[in-house]
Amino acid sequence: MSDTTNWTRRKFLESMGATAAGMALSSCAISGDSLRDSSASRSAKGLTEESASIKQVVDPETLEKPDLIIGYVPVNDCAPFAIAWKKGFFRKYGLNVQLNREASWATSRDGLIFGRTDAAPVVSGAVTNARIGAEGARHAPLCAAMTIHRHGNAMTMNRKMWEAGLRPWQEYNGDLEAFGKDFRNYFDKQPPEQRVWAVVLSSAIYEYFVRYLSAAAGVDPLKEFRIIIVPPPQMVTNVRMGAMQAYMVAEPWNTRAITGNEGIGFTFAQGKEIWLGHPDRLLGVMESFIKENPKTYRSLVKAMIEACQYCSKPENREEVATLISERSFTGAKPKFTRPAIIGEYNYGGFDSKARIAKADDTTIFFDIPDSIPKLPGEHSTFLWQSESLWLMTQAARWGQIKEFPKNAEAVAKKGWRTDLYREIAAEMGIECPQEDYKVEAPEVFIDKKGFDPSDPVGYLNGFEIRANRPTRFFLS
Repeated sequence: MSDTTNWTRRKFLESMGATAAGMALSSCAISGDSLRDSSASRSAKGLTEESASIKQVVDPETLEKPDLIIGYVPVNDCAPFAIAWKKGFFRKYGLNVQLNREASWATSRDGLIFGRTDAAPVVSGAVTNARIGAEGARHAPLCAAMTIHRHGNAMTMNRKMWEAGLRPWQEYNGDLEAFGKDFRNYFDKQPPEQRVWAVVLSSAIYEYFVRYLSAAAGVDPLKEFRIIIVPPPQMVTNVRMGAMQAYMVAEPWNTRAITGNEGIGFTFAQGKEIWLGHPDRLLGVMESFIKENPKTYRSLVKAMIEACQYCSKPENREEVATLISERSFTGAKPKFTRPAIIGEYNYGGFDSKARIAKADDTTIFFDIPDSIPKLPGEHSTFLWQSESLWLMTQAARWGQIKEFPKNAEAVAKKGWRTDLYREIAAEMGIECPQEDYKVEAPEVFIDKKGFDPSDPVGYLNGFEIRANRPTRFFLS
C-alpha cells in the first residue's frame, strides 16, 4: 500500500468536497440549538409533569448558579440527561436546566471551553488530551468527576467489506491474524481515497480503538488507511455516498446501518470487544466551574448519578429506549435505540443469519455486570485515574504528543476528579473504591495485552506498531 503515502492531504480534502457540500445542505437535520433559530429548537424544554411534582431536597437559592445550560449529542449516550430532565432529578437538587442539543462531539467539547454551556458529555480522552495539548484537541483545563456510561458503541463496516470476506469479530474466534489478513486484503484493492475510516472526534477513545484494533492485527493504521472526523448523524449517509468505508460511533448509528434498517453495512465489533469495561462518555466541565460553583457542581453530579442509576435498572430500560427516541433527543425510532439499551444487540450481515447477542453489559450506566472484572465498591460512574493514563499512552503511541507526559499522574489527578466523586457519593450513601488506579487484566483487551498503570512507558514501548518507533538497521 505504498501509494497511500503519496495521497496528499490536499488531494484527500479535494475528494471530500462533494461530500462536504452535501453535508452542508443537510446540516439543518443535525444542527445544535446554538446554530439554530430558537423557534426551530429541538431540545427538550420546560418541566414535565413528573419533574414538576418532585420535592426539592436542595433550595436553588443556596446554589451559586442554579440555572444551567447542559449540552448533549443525539446518540444513546443522552439517556441519563433525558431521564434527569424528565424524572426531575435536576429539579430535585435545585437545578433549573436547559438542555442544548449539540451538532457533534467537537461542539459538545468546545461549548464547555468557550463558555457556551456549563456542562456536557465528552468523549473519553477529551479531558485528558485537552490538558496535555494533544494534536487535534483544544488545550484547556477540562475536568470530569464521573463517567456517564461504559460501552454502548460499535464499529460498522460497509457492504463491500462484507463481500470481500470480512465478518463480525466474534466469528474470528479471537484470531487477530485471520482478521488482519481479510482486513488488509480488502484495503489493498482500494484506491487511496477509498481507504477511509471515520470516528466522531480526533484524539479520543474511538480513534484509539480503531488504531488499536488495526495494529493488533498487524496492519499499521498510520500507513494503510486514513481516519476522518464525522458527526454521528452523518455516518450512515456518508457510507452510502462512499465517503468512507467504515466508522466507529455510539448507538443507535450502528444498529441503523444493518440489514433490515438502512442496509448499508454490518457491525464488525462492539467497543467492549476491544476493551471490556472501557469508559465511553464523561460528564465534562471546566475547572473554573467547579471552583466558582462548588455547591452547584455537587448538585449536578448527584442528579446525574441518580439518572444513571435509573437507566441501569432492567425494569426501566424499555422506557429509557423509548424516551431517547423522541425528536428532542436522538430522533431515531425505538427499534434503533432499543438494542443497545435493552441488551439485544444485532450485528447484522448479508447472509440472512441471525446475529443477535443478548448481554447485560451492552451499555453500562451504573451497576457493573458480573461478566466484567470489578473491585469491591466499583460501579460504572466511578472514574479510574489509571484509565486516564491508558488514554495518554495511546496519545503518545500515535504521535499526538511527543512522549508520555512526565507529569501524567498529576494530569490525571487534576482532570479526573475521583476525590470529588468520593465526597459526593459518600453524601449519597454510595460505596466507592478507595484507590485511584487499577490494573487492567490481559483478558479485557482484544490483543490480551494487560495494562499496569505503574509502568505506562514500558507498556507503551511494548507495542511494535506505533508512531516514532526506533528505526532498525540491518548490516549485510
